[in-house]
Amino acid sequence: MAEIGFYHLTRSDVSAALPALLGRTLGLSERALVVCPDEATLKTLDAALWTCANPDWLPHGTAKTPHPEWQPIYLTVGEENPADAAFLFRINGAGGDPAGFKRVFDLFDGNDEEAVAAARTRWRTAKTEGHTLAYWKQEDTGWVKAG
Repeated sequence: MAEIGFYHLTRSDVSAALPALLGRTLGLSERALVVCPDEATLKTLDAALWTCANPDWLPHGTAKTPHPEWQPIYLTVGEENPADAAFLFRINGAGGDPAGFKRVFDLFDGNDEEAVAAARTRWRTAKTEGHTLAYWKQEDTGWVKAG
């Protein structure tokens, strides 16, 4: 079973919140698979990862990048995992089965009632499946674990 963290974005959007989480992932010498709900989100996140200030270097690629299997962070709208990443980042409900991943980060827009309702459904499903769950909410001081 995977350890699934639900990340309730309330103070920033995913393009601002994701770089720090990916930086910590690389700091653990892990690889990340980032599954986006659509091409527009993928393009936005791709640009954000190249221009973020902290951390200042997030090496990543997409299906258009040569040698995707070498990429420590891989962005996709599918579910291919060419670098065999152990950490899965699901953006706004994208991404499928958490089986086979060590950790799953489920990031959702806390200012969108539909996104919050969908995250609650994913939480219930993951709980029923027996995954270890954690809930994180953005506060003034950063991420705060609740529950």
